[in-house]
Amino acid sequence: MQKIVPHLWFDKEAVEAAEFYTSLFGNSRVKNRTVLPDTPSGTAETVAIELAGQEFMLLSADPLFRFNPSISFLVACDTKDEVDTLWKRLSEGGNALMPLGAYPFSERYGWTEDKYGLSWQIMFKGDTEIAQRITPTLLFTGDQSGNAEKAINYYASVFHNAKIGNILRYGKGEEPDREGTIKHASFTLEGQEFAAMDSAYAHGFTFNEAISLMVYCKDQEEIDHYWGKLSAVPEAEQCGWLKDRFGVSWQIVPAVMDEMMKTQDAEKLARVTEAFLKMKKFDIAELQRAYEGNQISAL
Repeated sequence: MQKIVPHLWFDKEAVEAAEFYTSLFGNSRVKNRTVLPDTPSGTAETVAIELAGQEFMLLSADPLFRFNPSISFLVACDTKDEVDTLWKRLSEGGNALMPLGAYPFSERYGWTEDKYGLSWQIMFKGDTEIAQRITPTLLFTGDQSGNAEKAINYYASVFHNAKIGNILRYGKGEEPDREGTIKHASFTLEGQEFAAMDSAYAHGFTFNEAISLMVYCKDQEEIDHYWGKLSAVPEAEQCGWLKDRFGVSWQIVPAVMDEMMKTQDAEKLARVTEAFLKMKKFDIAELQRAYEGNQISAL
C-alpha cells in the first residue's frame, strides 16, 4: 500500500473526475467506490483510483473547500507530443496559469487548472529519467512564503525513508522573492517524490482542506506518532484530519480502515462511519469494535 495518498475534495464530481483522470494516463484505473450516508455533508462518496500507478483518493462531500494552486500535480512527460496531448485535455474548460510554451527549465511546459479547478503542471523532462510520473507540489505563499525549506526539513524529520534532493534558490534581482528562498526543491517521504516552492507574489490563496495528504498507518503507535508530530491547529482536528504548522492538511488513518470501508455490509459500514465521525484522532480499537458490532465506549 502507498504510504501517503493525495486526497481531493470535490463538490459532487468525484466519480466523474475519477473517470476523466484515469482516461488520461496509462496504468490507471478506478479501484473502488464507497457511499457514506449520514455524514455532516449528507451522503458522501469516496473513489479510490490509480493514476500512472500512483494512488489517489477522491471525495464528493459538498462545496466546503475549493482547489487552488497551492498544491498542484507535476506530470513528467517523455515527449513534447505527450505534453501537448495532456495539455489539451486538462486545460479544456479550465484556466491556464502559465501558458504552454518553452521556458528556461523545460522546452515544453504549461501550468493549468482543469475544469474542476485542480492544478496541473505538465513538463517535458528531456533526457531526465522519470522515476515517478506525478509529483505533488507544494507552493508556499502569503504568510508561509519563505517557509518551504523549513517545511521539507521538518517533514523529512517526521517520516521514515526521507531524503531532500536538489534545491534551486532565488538569487539577487528576483524580487519580490527573497534571495536564498526556494524556487524549486525535490524531496522524498516514504520513498514517494514531492516538490516545494516559495512565492512572495500576492496570489490570494494558500493551503486548505481541498487537497490533503492521507498517511496510512499500520497500528495505533504510528497514528499517535504522526498525529503528535504534525497536528498544530487543534480546532482543525476532526475525523482523522489535522493541519500542520505550515497550514498543510493531513489525514492520519489506519490502513485497516481501508478494508473496513470496502465492506458490502451496510450495517458494518454505518457503524464504522458513525464511530469515526465522533473521533478526532482515530482509535483503531474503537473502529474495530464498531466494525464487529461490539459496544463502543464513550469517546
